[in-house]
Amino acid sequence: MSQYTVKPVTCPIDCVVEVPGSKSITNRALLMAALGDGVCHLNGVLFSDDSRHFLSCLEQLGYTLNIDEHNCKVTVFGTEGKIPYKNATINVGSAGTAARFLTAMLALSDGEYKIDASEQMKKRPMKPLFEALTSMGATFTFLENEGFLPVLVKGAYFDGQKPSNTVDIDISKSTQFLSALMMVAPVLKEGLSIYITSEKKDGSYIRITTKMMEEFGCNVYHKDSLYQIKPNEKYKRQQYQIEPDVSAACYFYAAAAITGGKALVRHVHADSMQGDIKFIYLLEKLGCMVTDTKEGISLIGTKNGQYNGIDVDMNDFSDQSMTMAVVAAFAQTPTYIRNIGHIRLQESDRIKGIVTELRKLGITVEEHQDAIRIVPSQMQSGIVKTYDDHRMAMAFALAGLRTSGIIIDDYQCCKKTFENYFEVLESIIR
Repeated sequence: MSQYTVKPVTCPIDCVVEVPGSKSITNRALLMAALGDGVCHLNGVLFSDDSRHFLSCLEQLGYTLNIDEHNCKVTVFGTEGKIPYKNATINVGSAGTAARFLTAMLALSDGEYKIDASEQMKKRPMKPLFEALTSMGATFTFLENEGFLPVLVKGAYFDGQKPSNTVDIDISKSTQFLSALMMVAPVLKEGLSIYITSEKKDGSYIRITTKMMEEFGCNVYHKDSLYQIKPNEKYKRQQYQIEPDVSAACYFYAAAAITGGKALVRHVHADSMQGDIKFIYLLEKLGCMVTDTKEGISLIGTKNGQYNGIDVDMNDFSDQSMTMAVVAAFAQTPTYIRNIGHIRLQESDRIKGIVTELRKLGITVEEHQDAIRIVPSQMQSGIVKTYDDHRMAMAFALAGLRTSGIIIDDYQCCKKTFENYFEVLESIIR
């Protein structure tokens, strides 16, 4: 496996950077455009392992796409909810969005399909979505393990059947299950009423889904446990601009906090629909100065990178749990990150990964089922295992900015969402 040795900074960073488009928004836009009426031009598209798998799957299903990777553009020729090929095999790779969103789309079709995936994706939870779609009329045949990919799916409209227009879903393990059902609802002639059975009923990514559906012309009604898309709603959008990935931007803001420096990420603004925008304002609570400028949000770290720890609920922006854990390792007092139990079921068991790797670097960490407590101490050099998890690689690289000898193992797993992350990181180190 490839390894990357992070170069420590010799002075606080002072950088202006650009980051790729949002993975979450890119793959949602691709799905809505494919299900939509007419041609849709998508700008600011992310090109990474996950989005390329999504694009490849659409092509394998017969969709016509014009892909301009150099200019980050994709033109999608929508087919008004009808999948061109009625029989096909797709491979979603390790992309959770592709796995959940396309499974729902194929399950509410009139065709038969095989959905394959990487070994990593085969271990990620899918059962609640399979159960919900089965209750609506889809048929699944599990090819390896019950409740997991790969599967054969026969759509709920197959052979003249009529899908149910009500469904229950538990989203405690992933809000992508709800997003998937919401986004494919316009293909149902009678609309869809979705009832949430779990304690968790909302979240930042669900709000992204709702806003984007409305931007593509489809209204969503939400009250308490009910999400409803009425009959005859349809997607129709000619142009759509994808936001920069705030998750990617957060690594550079964290770098400024850790080193007591300054970072500005172009085109990232406070009105972003992405939940990780909350992380930037969490750094503000540590004493950093945050300003939304015309060019993008600017963050200035505290003097000498000194700040106290914090007690924080990160349920709604949990993708930054690893980033916050590294920031916490350099704080003056302990940090408690709570309500993040669901990150154990993502690309890796992220709580276990945080705990294991910080302890290897000499940091005291208390592990709980859905939380971690980090007690800062002098960080030691070491090799960080990334567990084939892009966010572990990118977050833990920040530790090397203040500690020499930090080596990131299998660092190229960041290609999942940010192909040139380590090149950009190296460019800001002085």
